[in-house]
Amino acid sequence: MTIEGRDEKRGNRIRLGMVGGGQGAFIGGVHRIASRIDDKFELVAGALSSTPEKARASAAEIGLDPTRSYASYEDMAEAEAARDDGIEAVAIVTPNHMHFPVAKTFLEAGFHVICDKPMTTTLDEAKQLAEIAKRSGKVFVLTHNYTGYPMIRQARAMVAAGELGDIRLVNATYIQGWLATRAEDEGSKQAGWRVDPAKAGAGGAIGDIGTHAHNLACYVSGLKVESLACDLDSFVEGRRLDDNAHMMLRFQPKKGVTAKGMLWASQVAVGNENGLSLKIYGTKAGLEWHQEEPNRLWFQRLGEPKQCLTRGGEGAWPEATAVTRIPAGHPEGYLEGFASIYSEAADLIAAHEAGGEAQSGLALPSIEDGIDGLAFIEACVRSSKDNGAWTKL
Repeated sequence: MTIEGRDEKRGNRIRLGMVGGGQGAFIGGVHRIASRIDDKFELVAGALSSTPEKARASAAEIGLDPTRSYASYEDMAEAEAARDDGIEAVAIVTPNHMHFPVAKTFLEAGFHVICDKPMTTTLDEAKQLAEIAKRSGKVFVLTHNYTGYPMIRQARAMVAAGELGDIRLVNATYIQGWLATRAEDEGSKQAGWRVDPAKAGAGGAIGDIGTHAHNLACYVSGLKVESLACDLDSFVEGRRLDDNAHMMLRFQPKKGVTAKGMLWASQVAVGNENGLSLKIYGTKAGLEWHQEEPNRLWFQRLGEPKQCLTRGGEGAWPEATAVTRIPAGHPEGYLEGFASIYSEAADLIAAHEAGGEAQSGLALPSIEDGIDGLAFIEACVRSSKDNGAWTKL
């Protein structure tokens, strides 16, 4: 890839900017680490906080050039577009309510966008953003990071190859316990915006972690949710958004089979840390994966003993080994999963600039996945308000 203004000392690294992710923001550091693991990006500019003072302090803390630390994302987009060595892509790691205006600004300014999930706070905004991205012609990548795990890639490939037969059942669970008390009143920055409808949108737990479970269920199974029956609760007194969700799922028919499923997302399940799990069963076999043991995929054919397939081990498929970096037996997980998304985003951006397509980008979460996520959230809210009635997405 050759782009005018590229610094030869940086080789083919893509010049990256970041909006959000300043001091006290957990996810910003994760994105910065992930973007550098495979050496395909270099962070060169940022609007790291909504306050100029904190933005400058955050930039100094990570060694960012002070002349490219901006007081606002609008200033950053305008200034970087005017530079010969300006950023080529931006990572958006703000609270949810800022995803739409920031993505819109940078797409319209001619930059590729890598955005945290959920894509926006409303389905209408998600659809608008899809149109803006289409008009811009730029790459848009959504960081549903669990799709980058090697054994999730293997599970997806096995389902697509028919190893499970026709899919009948898809169960997804994502349970945590960190919001079992009013953490938002205890000075937790991470809790504060997640339970605020003005910043998080209509979904609390369903927006924060339920969208991950929904996305993973669809990503691996190859199916789309057609309708759901959802019961949302705010168990913690005074909390304005849901902190627990139970739901039943009906998937769009495939080969004459309508798969059924269940999804449980909770942030008040005391004692649980990051319990994301997925179970899929078909006519020929079943599989099971747990995020807290991400290097193992359990697979069982009908009438045969259960197998434990491991990342980088015997029986690993090419789709898994393509995003495997270290030998079997060495833990590989959250940061590397994020890094796989960034690495493939870089391939997609490079191919776009060269006028072609990147094959590896085909496994990436896209703007269509972002729309599906917002449709999921809004269907959950509508269903729960209607006493758990079946509701189409």
